[in-house]
Amino acid sequence: MATMLGLLAVTLAAVLVSLRFGAEDIGLIEAGEILLKTLPTGERSGESLGTSSVILLQVRLPRVLLALMVGGALATVGVVLQALLRNPLADPYVLGISSGAALGAAVAMLLGVGGTGLGLYAMPFCAFAGGLLSILLAYRIAVSYGRLPVHTLLLTGVILNAVFSALIMFVTSVMDPNRSYALLFWLMGMLTSPSYSALGVLALYLTVGMLVLAAHSSALNVLTLGEDSARSLGVEVEQVKKVIFIMAALLTGAVVSVSGVIGFIGMVIPHAVRMVFGADHRLLLPASALVGGTSLLVADTIARSAFAPGEIPVGVVTALVGGPFFIYLLMRRRAGLG
Repeated sequence: MATMLGLLAVTLAAVLVSLRFGAEDIGLIEAGEILLKTLPTGERSGESLGTSSVILLQVRLPRVLLALMVGGALATVGVVLQALLRNPLADPYVLGISSGAALGAAVAMLLGVGGTGLGLYAMPFCAFAGGLLSILLAYRIAVSYGRLPVHTLLLTGVILNAVFSALIMFVTSVMDPNRSYALLFWLMGMLTSPSYSALGVLALYLTVGMLVLAAHSSALNVLTLGEDSARSLGVEVEQVKKVIFIMAALLTGAVVSVSGVIGFIGMVIPHAVRMVFGADHRLLLPASALVGGTSLLVADTIARSAFAPGEIPVGVVTALVGGPFFIYLLMRRRAGLG
């Protein structure tokens, strides 16, 4: 409990600091006053309180909340995939789930689904379908005689990433030029300020996925001992694997539909949290969600303030940090095997 309260305090501090940065100068004290005046009443427009309130409530706060949701979901997926595969290199980006989800969202954009009245609900579902297809393909290709070689699965993920990226480029090439440019920019991993209704729909998807995964935290603890040991201890391994794969696709698809492809959060954060707080998934899952959300929030703050008033995709920032970390993990595992 003390650990979670400490992480929550760090997250809240990061939120307040993040609200401070932007093209318009809003001090921490002023930001705090605006939030205290408007949030209890549910007022979101902020017109009666001036320009600063509108910027804070309509632009910065929704983006901050989006970063927390996206980072938390990606870190959670990374935790369960690493537990299931018993490999710290596993994450939705490396295994191709993110690319599959992006393909599903891109096809939905091509068909005009995003412009319909059900677009808020349909886009995450289309991305979920793409992510689920990707993880099922990777599993079917990599599995051999009832076993799942991790290195084969990782290689399969790399191949699927290439195939899905090619298909996304095809979708982009047949789109209207204006829409294709927006799609390419989105694919780099970009957080924009969503509407509160869009945040509500995203929160619905994420709540379902995270609660289901949290309910399997004890099974995940046992699975880290190996599938044979888990079976001997009464865990229905195949059923748990199906649930984890489906929920991983659901969470990944939901966040990809609003943020594009953001890599390495799902790999770096669970590994770092596990090193500090241990491998008990009853703590590891919520702790990774908080640290993942806070980390992506920090990365997005850097992305939108380092070159203000311009900004860079947050996916660039996470790749610059996560790429070298991935190489470090790969070399360390190679040295251990050698």
